[in-house]
Amino acid sequence: MINPEIEAAIGVKYQQLAPHLNEKTRRLWAATEAAALDRGGTSVVARATGLSRTTIHAAHTELRAAPLASESTRRLRRRGGGRKPLSETDATLLTDLESLVEPTTRGDPESPLRWTCKSTAKLAEELHPLGHCVSQRTVYTLLGHLGYSLQSNRKTREGGTHPDRDAQFRHIAALVSRLQAAGQPVISVDTQKKELIGSFYNSGREWQPKGQPEQVNVYDFVDSDLGKAIPYGVYDLAANQGWVSVGIDHDTAEFAVATIRRWWCEMGRPLYPQARELLVTADGGGSNGSRVRLWKYELQKLADELGITVHVCHFPPGTSKWNKIEHRMFCHISQNWRGRPLVSREVVVNLISQTTTEQGLVIQTDLDDHGYATGTKVSDELFDMMIALERDEFHGDWNYRIKPRLAP
Repeated sequence: MINPEIEAAIGVKYQQLAPHLNEKTRRLWAATEAAALDRGGTSVVARATGLSRTTIHAAHTELRAAPLASESTRRLRRRGGGRKPLSETDATLLTDLESLVEPTTRGDPESPLRWTCKSTAKLAEELHPLGHCVSQRTVYTLLGHLGYSLQSNRKTREGGTHPDRDAQFRHIAALVSRLQAAGQPVISVDTQKKELIGSFYNSGREWQPKGQPEQVNVYDFVDSDLGKAIPYGVYDLAANQGWVSVGIDHDTAEFAVATIRRWWCEMGRPLYPQARELLVTADGGGSNGSRVRLWKYELQKLADELGITVHVCHFPPGTSKWNKIEHRMFCHISQNWRGRPLVSREVVVNLISQTTTEQGLVIQTDLDDHGYATGTKVSDELFDMMIALERDEFHGDWNYRIKPRLAP
């Protein structure tokens, strides 16, 4: 792909030279520049100068041909000669084209193109019944003049907004600041997307010898022996370190808390030997959801084991992408294994553990081959008897703390 700066430089040169060139020398100069750029040069020069690709191609032929003896004395075409652009000779072309591109706002709401792919070939085909004889390439050029470009969907809408969304973020920020100032650990937890283990397609591209792409299965049927990988992560906001347990059974609250326990034993305790409190920020759903009793029950067991108070803050509905672990750890893991089939559990573990960033991200990981049963219920009696839970005044359903119980 040619650097956009090169295209811009060609445009500047053309603007400076054009007043001093005639029609022929302009196209010959453009062809020379295109030849110097090699592959794709004609398109780049055409965009930079406004000359048509056909003109530049014709100039290539002129450059290869031997010049005639009387060539320098032949009279050039008068100023303004040559075929006019269709946008000038066809007064309604641009209007009709734009009505096809956006039928619900500028044209007929019942346009057949409302429910079909608006490719340049399809647009050219639909313009013919309207009396416009244009090619696919001309449509492409005209769309650029109208300010259109090929664009993909962008994920920006988060759905309904909870009225206390901003207040909850302020509440979380205040608690994070207080605990970090006191030297207490603050972590972000979540489950990364489950991945099929085996020779399956993985999005992204990786350097390979030319003509030798990695061969993977055509269909994504789960391998009964290898199954899926369930990466549950813990990210330390202050230390820029993380732990990932790669589960192979089910994503349950027991598995989530077991991962936090493993992080504490392997990474947390050495960093915070004097810790008396731990803040966990998590999404509002999934295995660590705000309504999951088993999550609170397992956290109580963890608080008892460690002898520390566990604070929990859940993000408001529809804001899971704001979770720190998403854009500080998980995104880098996905980038590191792009274009690579995850052929074994060992490959998953190694790729995660070798993920680093220029900011110094460190990730430790291990395989969790334990089984975690689904459907475990915590009764009202057990919940009230076993869990020392205190809810915050502000949204106690999202913000609460679990204190270690005294030994009997």
